[in-house]
Amino acid sequence: MTIILGLESSCDETAAALVTAEGKVLAHRLATQEEAHRPYGGVVPEIAARAHVEALAPLIEAALTDAAMTLDDVDVIAATAGPGLIGGVMVGLVTGKALAHATGKPLVAVNHLEGHALSPRLADPSLQFPYLLLLVSGGHCQLLHVRGPGDYARLATTIDDAAGEAFDKTAKLLGLGFPGGPAVEKAAAKGDPRAVPLPRPLLGTDDPHFSFAGLKSAVMRAAQSGKHSAQDIAASFQQAVVDCLIDRTRRALAASPGVTALVVAGGVAANQAVRGALMALAEEAGLPFVAPPLWLCTDNAAMIAWAGAERYAAGLVDDLTIPARPRWPLDPDAEKARGAGVKA
Repeated sequence: MTIILGLESSCDETAAALVTAEGKVLAHRLATQEEAHRPYGGVVPEIAARAHVEALAPLIEAALTDAAMTLDDVDVIAATAGPGLIGGVMVGLVTGKALAHATGKPLVAVNHLEGHALSPRLADPSLQFPYLLLLVSGGHCQLLHVRGPGDYARLATTIDDAAGEAFDKTAKLLGLGFPGGPAVEKAAAKGDPRAVPLPRPLLGTDDPHFSFAGLKSAVMRAAQSGKHSAQDIAASFQQAVVDCLIDRTRRALAASPGVTALVVAGGVAANQAVRGALMALAEEAGLPFVAPPLWLCTDNAAMIAWAGAERYAAGLVDDLTIPARPRWPLDPDAEKARGAGVKA
């Protein structure tokens, strides 16, 4: 039984997990930084990096204790090597390198986005390649053909803000608290999604990509007008995001013959309105719909360990010179999207 130790520290969650190559989660420990960042309404990179330094080693020890194991029982070390806040990424990757060097175990440097992309296969072992993935998180919004570990074709990306970023900024504009995604979803449940006329950028166009900056600006104007409640703005904003995601994903499905399933992953995949709409779209397309359980959608180390397992099985092992990367596209050959810049 191959056992993978996974380490995650790319943003504001520190985590360690032990997962088998067969997909059994033996242990998972996570430390959140919500309280540390709450006064600022968003993640402060310096605070995040220091918190990772303090939390990671105790989490590794706790995960090993939970599984009644030692480092001698671990076969592979998998650590997030990017993309993310570079200070945090370095904490996890350097720790992974140190453990690999000290124990002589192989190191697998994992792209955080690949962790999300492969996590549905940890949740549903029957899921086969290739599948169409909507990867929707705080920093990314992409549609990808997932053909195997390290093998991705990007169909669409955001040309400005990611959907999760728009959720966070909307929460801040409306004074709903931090983290923004769950706060907006909670407020939206008490509002009318038809109350506030908001734009649906790129809806129905031939452009395959996403855009949420204009929607965010419209939310700001609606809030400043004083004509609408925060709950109605939140509900209308959430519905606009859902409409954009479904429209773009439907377009991608039309260009994706032969995919085995419609899959969603990333933090925004925890939103029930998003999940429900995607499930209906998959049914419309005659495809299975696969989404990880909620705890696997947000940042965690189990998905990093699993991506490490998949890469290790494919012979994708790294040496100790592998760098930490603040940016790391899954499809480096994808055509640069108009206006995407570093988010391509």
